[in-house]
Amino acid sequence: MVPGALSIMRLLGAMKKLGASDLHIKVGIPPYYRVNGILRAIQGEPLTGDECDHLLDPIVPDILRSKFDQTGGLDFATHTEDGDRYRVNMFRSGGHTHAAIRRVKAEIPSYADLHVPPVYGELIEKTSEGLIIVVGVTGSGKSSTLAAMVEHINQTRMENIITIEDPVEYRFAPKKSIISQREVGIDVPDFPTALRFIVREDPDVIFIGELRDHATVLAAVQAAETGHLVFSTMHTADTMQAFSRILEFFPAHEHGFLRHALSNTLRGVLAQRLLPALPETKLGVVPACEVLLGTSTVREKIREGDDSALPMIVGKNEEGMQTFTYALAELVKKEWVSLQTAMEYAPNREALASTLKGVEVKAQGLVSRIKVAGNRS
Repeated sequence: MVPGALSIMRLLGAMKKLGASDLHIKVGIPPYYRVNGILRAIQGEPLTGDECDHLLDPIVPDILRSKFDQTGGLDFATHTEDGDRYRVNMFRSGGHTHAAIRRVKAEIPSYADLHVPPVYGELIEKTSEGLIIVVGVTGSGKSSTLAAMVEHINQTRMENIITIEDPVEYRFAPKKSIISQREVGIDVPDFPTALRFIVREDPDVIFIGELRDHATVLAAVQAAETGHLVFSTMHTADTMQAFSRILEFFPAHEHGFLRHALSNTLRGVLAQRLLPALPETKLGVVPACEVLLGTSTVREKIREGDDSALPMIVGKNEEGMQTFTYALAELVKKEWVSLQTAMEYAPNREALASTLKGVEVKAQGLVSRIKVAGNRS
């Protein structure tokens, strides 16, 4: 194998050419790329333990080396000369170094690039304060969506934007707004430390990379309550799991306070999943999005603790809100994804079949007609 400095940069550089979203480094197998959601091994010999232990040496920040030695895990970002950035997660496994590396394109995407619903843009246009959360599993495009939102503000408003990220992914260049991006582990030791003093930095817009514990959720809610526009992400599959996760971070006696705060500040929870698109679209992947907006009815239900009513409100697919089932049906109708793919991702196959009843759709390259709701459940 070629020397480490060339090897890792060559592997990273090939991601753009292949259209790969991720690179995996593990002992005993060759490097793997994920292309359009599918893992593919490169041609080559399996990596040895010594090769894996030193492959990433040229790109690990000196300030973070001791942290990896102490904890066995490390997150940081790096970049190549073409401007593309890479989110690197190193972790020790079997006594050796493994890594998962996510490519972040140099160009900050627009809403049109991401193919998200129009309500995403409308929400930003109408919102100057409050809390917006984008949720989804790993690799669902949360960071890209939030980058598009922040960049829209950057291009259209005179605001002071402060981000706290672990690590920094997209790099923003000030346009109408001014921006400070703080990276955990490089610029600040941790999220709680950064958030403790953030309101003293005179922000209008705050981007918190992830709501991951009591401290980050409390800081996000309090900042939103004091008139700031706060963006963040959570690792949950849908909008309702986001509420459950937030409540789990707080003891039961604080749930009343939290519900009251959320009812005043929540502007939207946007859940998304990326689906492989039909090859002829040349889109690669497209998002299916579930949208819950902080309407007066939603705020009332949150305040009263009536969370069970929220799915029914979203299920009406009104006021910009929509379910995953509705989103999947729209993708099939547009012929962006196959019926088979939509069914694989559907929370309820019978509901999707019913929604698509009588609509001609593409499935496995053929035109099919759904005639009986539930016949694919």
